[in-house]
Amino acid sequence: MTKSWHLNRRTALQGIGASLALPLLECMSDANEEPRYQGRQGRMAFLYFPNGVAEGSWQPARVAADGSLTELNKWMSPLERHKKNLLIPRNIWTPRGNGHMAGTATWLTGGEYSGREVSAGGMSVDQLAAKHIGKDTLLSSLQLSVRGEGYFSKSLPRNTISWMDRNTPAAREVEPRIVFDQMFRTTDQYAPDSRVLDLVLEDAKSLQRRLGSLDRDKLDQYLTSIEAIERRLRFSDAQATRARDNQLLSKRLKRPEPGIPDDHGQYMRLMMDMIVLGFWADATRVSTFMLDHGQSNRYFNFVDGVQGTWHALSHYHDISGKTEDDDGLTSWSSIEEKRGMYNAVTRWHHEQVAYLLDRLQEVKEGDASLLDNSMIVYGSSLGDGHEHSADNLPVLFAGGSNLNLRTGRHLNYSRNTDLNRFYLSMLHRLGMNVEEFGTAEDELDGIT
Repeated sequence: MTKSWHLNRRTALQGIGASLALPLLECMSDANEEPRYQGRQGRMAFLYFPNGVAEGSWQPARVAADGSLTELNKWMSPLERHKKNLLIPRNIWTPRGNGHMAGTATWLTGGEYSGREVSAGGMSVDQLAAKHIGKDTLLSSLQLSVRGEGYFSKSLPRNTISWMDRNTPAAREVEPRIVFDQMFRTTDQYAPDSRVLDLVLEDAKSLQRRLGSLDRDKLDQYLTSIEAIERRLRFSDAQATRARDNQLLSKRLKRPEPGIPDDHGQYMRLMMDMIVLGFWADATRVSTFMLDHGQSNRYFNFVDGVQGTWHALSHYHDISGKTEDDDGLTSWSSIEEKRGMYNAVTRWHHEQVAYLLDRLQEVKEGDASLLDNSMIVYGSSLGDGHEHSADNLPVLFAGGSNLNLRTGRHLNYSRNTDLNRFYLSMLHRLGMNVEEFGTAEDELDGIT
């Protein structure tokens, strides 16, 4: 059936002081071409977490004879519903660097860190991809991070995974509102509390009258999602104002700056929402997200049964509470107790990543989902946190089934295998003709 009209993929809803990118709609293809989603440019996101994991906590509970993931372990259980979308490798490493500082800085570069020159050894894989697929989007790439806590929160190498070149870090954002405004607002010449939807509503109504029923539903879903996030941002502002006005509360709680939610889980999910919206609207196709800086001392006492900072818990063989990694206030009764708390923090982060995968999977693009069209890497630059191990790094790959990745499997490599080989595989799936990346000269085995 011939379509009566065609909408350009770059069309955006317009309003005074605002521009809102549109999701992929059926009317963005015509009768003489394949639907755009069939040849849709892939997306990529890299989620970094510090401090490694306890030995054994990343190994699936059961794997079938053909390598299929049958059951994840109890610490990875929040991801159980997504196991068909995962590749979990064993014996992954980065040959040129690991650890809190060098490993963080070079996690995406495949290079070697030089503290003297403040050099990460080269451009990171996300920025290399952004040069190729980012030229047609509003933002070539999106660099996100939670605001760090602890002594090393100002350390450049511990706070940077994305590099424009060997010694130029890409700017990162820690406040959801700023990220949102970068993607969906073009000027500040309007009231601070006015919503993007108010500014573009008239244009949206006009467009909806021209759309088919399926596209109308897609646009409604998209606008509703943005409206919900803006409500949450306004709520966070209100909470921050209450905290400033309540001196007792301010003294008892170390509250973040206005615009960053008190609730760390809410904060992290808002940032993940920014990734989903950016990909969905095609405002960007490349993102990095640091779930904390490379030697995080964040307290996770808000997780049931957990006491102490993340970094202290990572040294789970030390239970006295008197080492240089401890706060001098917290101690533990046994190695088993402390390791359990460390694993609980790992599990909590899996819950947040599962939320991201949920959201990506909810967004449909033709016969696939946004998750199917996205390649996600989630991992750390340390293996066993106590040992500061360079071997068997905790990492998993998610999504990409529409990009020639065969997921739902455990990749049990018999020896150390270069993580950069997967990065090279990702670049190839974005249509980039590159022969090597970092220390990798060929794709990772077993991913197709």
